[in-house]
Amino acid sequence: MSEFDVGGRLRAIREDKGLSQRELAQRSGVTNGLVSLIERNKTSPSITSLRKILEILETTLAEFFDSDTPSEPGKFVFRHSELTEINPGRIYRSGGAALDALSLKRAGKSGQTNILLLYETYEPGADTGAEAYAHEGEEGGFVIEGELLLTVGETTELLRAGDAYLFDSRLPHRFRNVAKARCVVVSAATPPTF
Repeated sequence: MSEFDVGGRLRAIREDKGLSQRELAQRSGVTNGLVSLIERNKTSPSITSLRKILEILETTLAEFFDSDTPSEPGKFVFRHSELTEINPGRIYRSGGAALDALSLKRAGKSGQTNILLLYETYEPGADTGAEAYAHEGEEGGFVIEGELLLTVGETTELLRAGDAYLFDSRLPHRFRNVAKARCVVVSAATPPTF
């Protein structure tokens, strides 16, 4: 599976819209430094930050992460190597070494069906963002391995392997791995947001 170039894609869309990094940052409510780091692939934005940026660029998450390759008609099986990485989450240690933090892999292409199916990997400390986010739809999933701290609205629950969740995505929500081991989740959302 080839890794998605978040920085290159963001830079191309920003330049196509005729915006400077500073102007994009000001309009989206993030720092200029964050935009610069994302475009140089030195950091991975939280989902919340990326949504703010893409809103200014009039681009959905689905449009942002879709490649130009068409989906194969009738394709219904997707091998792990064929899943599309839609959040190549990286955190950087001192010295510049990258550590995978949050990986969200989508089965199929955006718009292929009315459901989003994700294989999620949360390394220790991985987080969907400091701020909870909300969107239209419903989400559900199963924790396959490890533990996941899930906040929906004002309620926070610790889920362990074998536990499941199901909620209205219009409620602000946040996912975090506060354990010392990796967490794997298989989730679904409708309508697709990526």
